[in-house]
Amino acid sequence: MRIAAFPKGDLEQMVIRRTKSIFEWIDEARTLGVDGLELHTGFFWSTAEDEVRRIGDAIAAAGFQMPMMCASPDFTHPNPDVRAREIDGQAEFMRITALLGGPGATCRVLSGQRYPEVPVEQGVRWAAEAIGELLPLAAELGITLAIENHYKASTWTYPELAQSPDVFRALVDSIPDRVHFGVQYDPSNAITAGVDSAEFLQSVIDRVVTMQASDRFLEAGTTLDDLRQADGTIGYSPALKHGVIGQGLNDYDRIFTILVDAGYDGWISIEDGVNGIDELRASADFLREARDRWFGGSTAVRVRSHEAAKSAAGHTG
Repeated sequence: MRIAAFPKGDLEQMVIRRTKSIFEWIDEARTLGVDGLELHTGFFWSTAEDEVRRIGDAIAAAGFQMPMMCASPDFTHPNPDVRAREIDGQAEFMRITALLGGPGATCRVLSGQRYPEVPVEQGVRWAAEAIGELLPLAAELGITLAIENHYKASTWTYPELAQSPDVFRALVDSIPDRVHFGVQYDPSNAITAGVDSAEFLQSVIDRVVTMQASDRFLEAGTTLDDLRQADGTIGYSPALKHGVIGQGLNDYDRIFTILVDAGYDGWISIEDGVNGIDELRASADFLREARDRWFGGSTAVRVRSHEAAKSAAGHTG
């Protein structure tokens, strides 16, 4: 298991206001003791090749890998022209993912927004078609598309179409590719969907290729039932606070047990730092200790499992 970091607390500065550059983040991340940096499409203030390569050089010079790209395509928009542009935008960042991360890197996909005028079944079909259209490029580049159990991108009006575990699994099951497509598991997003994060992991563990790690804490005097909405979800309630991994609502002992039993040895990216880099650093400490405790002997199992999946799919490389 390898550890990456993602500066969730800096997204407004880096993506929206653009007052903090990716180069500043790379330099700051040197203090975390992690193996890689998960990037966000919004960190690229320019996608010109020379600028992308400059970012790659800075990542390598700092001793990091770039294993994961956080992209947020909206494949359920009712306008087909918009959906086509979303596919093109995703393809651009898949190429950047391959350039910076090389073979085996993952680029996140989402289903898209839960537009009121789009029936769920139609949205699932559109999302599956879009991902299917992108899979040949993923194979050509040697990367993997990883769909996250997600709640809502910051620029979106509506929550994720596939936020519900049933809809998420229906979408995942409609895409049979197990070489260049899988699940990016986020335990805290399972909580926002109103379900137990370890139980959700158990339901998708056969497709998990990457993981984002974070934790959530209830504001004093509140319960999850207090926050539950009419559809059973929790959402990004202000009473659901970010904090150090391993100290909140997620049962990481159960989560790590499921991962190890499945032979998982992929990347776990820390999605933290909302309350400052000291908490992100403490989360990194927690994951390093967890790696020592839980993941020492799982690598060979995962490699064999991955090679078996590739062989079954008719791939040799």
